Amino acid sequence: MEDVSKRKLPENFFERIDTSPDDEFYRQPRFVQHIDEATIEALTGWYREFLFEGADVLDLMSSWVSHYPAEMPLGRVAGLGMNAEELNANPRLTESCVHDLNLDPELPYESAGFDRATLAVSVQYLVRPVETMRSVVRALRPGGRIGIAVSHRMFPTKAIRAFHQMPPAERVRLVGAYLVLGGFGNVAFLDRSPSAGDPLWILTGETPVS
Repeated sequence: MEDVSKRKLPENFFERIDTSPDDEFYRQPRFVQHIDEATIEALTGWYREFLFEGADVLDLMSSWVSHYPAEMPLGRVAGLGMNAEELNANPRLTESCVHDLNLDPELPYESAGFDRATLAVSVQYLVRPVETMRSVVRALRPGGRIGIAVSHRMFPTKAIRAFHQMPPAERVRLVGAYLVLGGFGNVAFLDRSPSAGDPLWILTGETPVS
């Protein structure tokens, strides 16, 4: 990944068509899949490598499904999202919290409380992503890891300008910049797109050990 640790991202990247409060948009639950079945299977397959038995996991921008492997026992699984009904329907969560990261990017969790964090196909809605990533670094334990899954579907009125205007490769670089600027190290990219289905691009980062 390119070194962007000293770069400031342009503010107009984060403009949106719909500037109304996000809690209005997400007030009604949406029990839908945001990627197709082949891509869901690919994402679950990658989670088998990224997660581990007994891991304490933070599911960022969560909903009614997390796509974690059903057979893998996990520890604490905290879901943070925008709709309580969706979160309550998610069988993998051990706890949930309704929290708008665009209003307050500081996570409502203690420091060093999680081994892994995931953010699946929703990063395009963050308007304060670097601040959010800094808070994720705080919430993860030393050597903890984040995995951000990116695809091409979106609610267009709520997605930031950059995701409308940038080609896919540039979107991936932008998310990598979020991680670097947020304090993650060892930022890496994986393409796990199925041969027939939606694209699946994954960015990972690690928290400092000391």
